Amino acid sequence: MSSHREAPEISKDPVADNTDTYAFVSPDKPDTVTIITNYIPAEAPAGGPNFYEFGDDVLYSIFIDNDGDAKPEITYQFRFTTKVENPNTFLYNTGPITSLTSTSWNRRQFAKVVRQDTTGSHTLGSNLACPPCNIGPRSTPGYAALASAAVHPLGGGVTVFTGQRSEGFYVDLGSIFDLGTLRPFQNLHLIPSAAAAGVNGTKELNVHSIAIRVPIAQLTRNGRTPADPSDPKAVIGVWAAAYRRKVTMRGAADGEDVGTGPWVQVSRLGNPLFNEVIVPMAHKDRWNALPPTADSQFAQYVTKPELAGLLPVLYPGVFPHLAAYTKPRADLAAILLTGIPGGIVPGFQNFTGPKPADMLRLNVAIPPTTSNPNALGVVGGDLAGYPNGRRVFDDVVSIELKAVAGATIPLVDPSYTVDGAVGAVSSYLTPGADRYQASFPYLGTPHDGFDTPSS
Repeated sequence: MSSHREAPEISKDPVADNTDTYAFVSPDKPDTVTIITNYIPAEAPAGGPNFYEFGDDVLYSIFIDNDGDAKPEITYQFRFTTKVENPNTFLYNTGPITSLTSTSWNRRQFAKVVRQDTTGSHTLGSNLACPPCNIGPRSTPGYAALASAAVHPLGGGVTVFTGQRSEGFYVDLGSIFDLGTLRPFQNLHLIPSAAAAGVNGTKELNVHSIAIRVPIAQLTRNGRTPADPSDPKAVIGVWAAAYRRKVTMRGAADGEDVGTGPWVQVSRLGNPLFNEVIVPMAHKDRWNALPPTADSQFAQYVTKPELAGLLPVLYPGVFPHLAAYTKPRADLAAILLTGIPGGIVPGFQNFTGPKPADMLRLNVAIPPTTSNPNALGVVGGDLAGYPNGRRVFDDVVSIELKAVAGATIPLVDPSYTVDGAVGAVSSYLTPGADRYQASFPYLGTPHDGFDTPSS
């Protein structure tokens, strides 16, 4: 969602479309980091008879940079295999699915997890059962227990889950892409209408998640769990990507496609909304194919973002200081491309060095906020939230809208006065309590097709 259908080509390939990436210190196990990367945007719960699944022909990867060079020192790779138990039925299931081994479940998917690092390639787990999609009370009774059974410990403190979850990202999608409308003050828009409540366009959608929880000491450059947030070794960079084979032969054997040749990157995601809102349309497909080390060529769109120029036009007289500001946006470059150096936000830094690269930057020495976390993250005074990594409930739309509208300029340019309207800039949405859960994999139970209205 924060990066779904964001580029012309990947919008045609949903199983390889990375919609959101999260990285945070696990709130219930603070000696670990949880990384989640989601695929298949806008899953309608009533998706039968061919319910959603990962692509067997896609290589899914999570990357960790722990020395600031925008190159991965650690990679987690995920491949999937689908097995059809009964070739003589069109049904996904022929009865209730009460366990991951139910004979009534016809189409199952299994994951393989590999870690690559400086010591080589290591298979952490294989033939790991994914849960079924949440079909309805008759087909998937007790779905929460089914999903829990698909949480697999891999040894060494590593835990993994791959399967359907509730969509964690929330946004008024229909409004924001209608010429940047924010319904609660659309009366101030260039094309005005009466103010109205925001609409959560993702409230009843699902997504497919790859989630892995790893001890912090397995991710840092010195193999330790840092305690000092000012320590450069406490910061890791995280992004995810999907790959397809360079050559695909259609219908090569029994009507199935066969891929060959090297893996080619077709999607990637670090910071939310980067490709969707920052990169111009003509360059979006190319951005998806490039590594973060190539992101210096996109820095101009960060330091002079199109949206910052549009806001004063779309809301006449509302953002006069933003309209008059002509300096390069060093604040956005720090947030999105280098991390925030020490001394700017008291008690915080997630600086990875001058190399510009789109990555989530997580300071693992900052403990999780377990009591009343602020969904506005660092902007709201909660140092455990975005842009310090990204938690599943962080309101990244509001955070980035506020930043683009000028809220963060004074951090690097004290002479700037923030427009009064910036305080009101928000997504105006609060996700329901069932959107998330307190334990791994933290995204909530997916909506089922029987009980969720189709419109």
